[in-house]
Amino acid sequence: MSPVPVPVPRSAADFTSDFSAAGLDGSLGPGARPALLLVDPATAYTDQASPLYAGVETAVAGMQRLLAAARSHEIPVYVTRVRFSGPGDGGLFARKVPATRVWHEASRWAQFIPGLGPEAGETLITKQYPSAFFGTPLASLLSAARIDTVLVAGLTTGGCIRATALDALQNGFIPIVAKDAVGDRHPQIHASNLVDIQAKIADVETVSWIEDYLASLPESPAP
Repeated sequence: MSPVPVPVPRSAADFTSDFSAAGLDGSLGPGARPALLLVDPATAYTDQASPLYAGVETAVAGMQRLLAAARSHEIPVYVTRVRFSGPGDGGLFARKVPATRVWHEASRWAQFIPGLGPEAGETLITKQYPSAFFGTPLASLLSAARIDTVLVAGLTTGGCIRATALDALQNGFIPIVAKDAVGDRHPQIHASNLVDIQAKIADVETVSWIEDYLASLPESPAP
């Protein structure tokens, strides 16, 4: 029998080239009325004692910087958290991922990373599944505020960030994922998801790019 060929590991650049050749290289471009959506900035991902610890300290620094920029330019801020309070919460998601027990309301790991919780006037979204849109009023709130662009940051890239960006797109909002303000427990998973998100779901940009975009907006956009 002929030996089974072993796949050769490929870089994110290789996949980017493949996707571009296939025509998966479009760009949405930002709109005129952005909001920041900070997804699950919880200590579950930063406390080394937590089963969900992901080593995402660099992404946390990016989130802090992006949140400061959003507040400085007075754009709406939405922050999500996951909360389970009793049996059945989380449905099949909780069954598939037993580590979601960290989201129980009594868990210290369900709390916000210091400095990344919502302030007065900002919107808290409570969810039980990966997407910030699923089972929440987020789409309605964004529509009522006439938001056209959702700046997505938070945790984790291959899970809640991807699911949220996809649902933003499917609900008619331009998703822009801040590549250095999202993170995952493995750098290859993080990088591969960003390539795929850029190809099919959202524009992936740096925090610096988003800061420049926010600075370019009129101080008082038309209502």
